[in-house]
This record gives sequence, structure tokens and C-alpha cells, in this order.
Amino acid sequence: MKNKTIPIFFVFLCMGFGDVVGPLVSLSKDSFHLSNFMAQLLPLFGMIMFGILSVPMGLVQDKKGKSFVLTLGLILALVGLVIPILNGMYGPKVDFEVASVSKFYVLLVSILMLGAGATTLQVAGNPIMRDVSPEGKYSSNLSLAQSIKAIGSSLGFLVPPAVAVAFGLDWSILFPLFAVLIIISLIWFRSSRIEEKKQENAHPATLASCLRLFASNGYVMLMVLGIFFYVGAEVSMSSGVPLLMKEKYGIESFGLLVSWMLFFLPIFLGRAVGSAILRVIKPSIFLVFTVIISLAGIVLLFIGGQVLAFAGIIMVGLGFANIFPLIFSITVDQLPERTNELSGLMITAIVGGALIPPVMGKVADMAGSNILMGFLVPMVCVLYIAVIAFRNLRKA
Repeated sequence: MKNKTIPIFFVFLCMGFGDVVGPLVSLSKDSFHLSNFMAQLLPLFGMIMFGILSVPMGLVQDKKGKSFVLTLGLILALVGLVIPILNGMYGPKVDFEVASVSKFYVLLVSILMLGAGATTLQVAGNPIMRDVSPEGKYSSNLSLAQSIKAIGSSLGFLVPPAVAVAFGLDWSILFPLFAVLIIISLIWFRSSRIEEKKQENAHPATLASCLRLFASNGYVMLMVLGIFFYVGAEVSMSSGVPLLMKEKYGIESFGLLVSWMLFFLPIFLGRAVGSAILRVIKPSIFLVFTVIISLAGIVLLFIGGQVLAFAGIIMVGLGFANIFPLIFSITVDQLPERTNELSGLMITAIVGGALIPPVMGKVADMAGSNILMGFLVPMVCVLYIAVIAFRNLRKA
């Protein structure tokens, strides 16, 4: 079983490439001279496919299987990375001033396709981890997989400053780098034989059954909205922290590196540690604990002072680390016979990462381009998650 989890973990690494929209907000804002609102439209293109494709892919998965959908997701992501490569956006310094409008459109199409791939991978990847996990270890393994996904997400923060210093290259080197890793993952996964588990009392999923489940089951609706607000909060934080580093604290050259150390490194560490904690603590209890840490961290951003703000970002990263796998696994464990429908619904809810960051950007612009005020938006999102966390605790 352990051998079967390894290629799935590598798929989760590639799944993290979809989170490149976070650091690309600050990178593209500088390259294309965008406003906060326009820059925050990048997550819209990166995440909109979660709202469009998730339920349909859940239905395809119900008929064709998780392995088929996982393969399709890797191919879609690869196409998204090849598009800018074919248009010369890779490797050497790209002159974004020349044909900047057409280059920006290429970037938007690339992000759209990469988002389509990430959507498809999420639909299949989260439930297939249940197939390769020992009994009672799904939440733990999913948290570990999400920590590996955080490594893939981190590359968007770490690679641009590293290649700029070492080789004089710009952030477009991410496209060929990600493409090579996805090709490796595709070959590795296709050479593995994953035995998918079937629920005896499961029934075929349809679009109507997905919508009926969402509309008729109040618990499912609350948890799906929890995913919506969590992902919106995470993308808002990952895109807003680099802007905060530059605009409030004057950290420009290594702003992405500092942002990664403060936010994504704690997410990675929190998921790795959370995987071990979940072997001894109930998921519902741990969810409450992580939400409290997240709220406390966001509050510290507003108290004032760089040290407290940095400590707050670290706390938010640690708190955010396990919220997604906790909500996902708690819900699936409640209704395992509706896994495909739940997977489609909850991955659809990742569209929150498309819709909430522009709201954050608009709030910041309305406050006189004060990016700090924009962080009120993820705070509201986390308050909602606190409500469902305490509800699950009472239900446990």
C-alpha cells in the first residue's frame, strides 16, 4: 500500500502548481503595471475552472474512474504550461513591455488551462488517496499529501528569486520547470496500478443528484461553503502577503522569499505535523484548534508593528495548513457512499479562490490602495469556518 501512495503523493506535488496564481499576482503586477484589482483577477482565471469543471469531472469520474480523471488532469495542466513556452515566455529575460497586452492574454490562457488541470486533479486526487490509505488513516494521509502539495505551491515563491540571482532569468522559467515535473508524474502514475475501492451501497452520480445533495442536506451545504471560504481566504493571503511585504514594509527584492518563509513554509510544516497529530486526535477537535490559530494570526496583522505582523502571518499559515483536508475528509467520512458527488461539490467550492481575492483587491483600492485593509476579507472567511468547526465539534 505504501508503494501505491508514492505516485499519488507526487501527483499532489504537481497539483500545487495551480497555486502559482498567488505569487504571480505580485510578479505580474510589476511586469504589466496592474492595479490591485486587475492583479487579483489572475486568481479568477486560475480558479474559475473549479466552479465550471468540478461537478462534471465528478460525473466523469463516476463512470470512467479516478485513474482516468487523474490522468486527464495532468494532461490539461501540461497543455497550460506548454502554451506560454510556445509563445516564447520562458528561460531568458522576457521583455514584458513589448507586446505586453498579447503576453498578458497568453498568461491568462495559460493560467486558465493550468486551473483546469488543477481542478481535475483535485476531483480525483483527494478521493483516490482514500483508496490507497489504510483504514482510519485517510485524514492523516490527506494532510500529508496536502503538505506535499504545499511544496509544489512553494516553488512559485522560491524559484523566481533563485533563478534571478543565480542565472539572471525571470519568473517565466516556471513554465518549463513545471512541465517537466508533470511529465514525470504522468509517466510514474500511469505505470502504477491503483485499485479503486467501490462502495457497495453507492449509486451512480448525476448532475441532478449532486445539486439535490447540496440543496437538501444542510450539513453538506455548510461544509461545501466552508471549502469555498477557506480557499478564498488562502488565495487572498498567498497573493496579499507579497504585496504587504512590498507596499507596507518595503521588502521588494526578496519579497517572495520572505512571503514563502512566513506563509507557505508554516503551511508545509503544519501539514506535515498535522498528519502525525491526526493519528491521535479527532479531526473535529483539530479543526477547531486550527481555526482559532488562524483567527488570532489575522488579528495580529492589524495590531501594528512588523514583528507582530510577521508572527501573525506565520500563525495564519500554521492554522490554514490542515483546514482543507480536515473539512474534506470529515465530510467524506460522514457520507462515504456519496464520495464522487461530494468530491465534485467540494472541488467546485474551490472557485472561492477566484471570487474572493478580487473582493480583497477592491477593498484595498477603496481604502486608498491600503493592502492591509484587504485582509479584513480573509478574516470574515475564517469566521465562517469557525462556525462550522464548532458545529462539527458538537456533532462529534
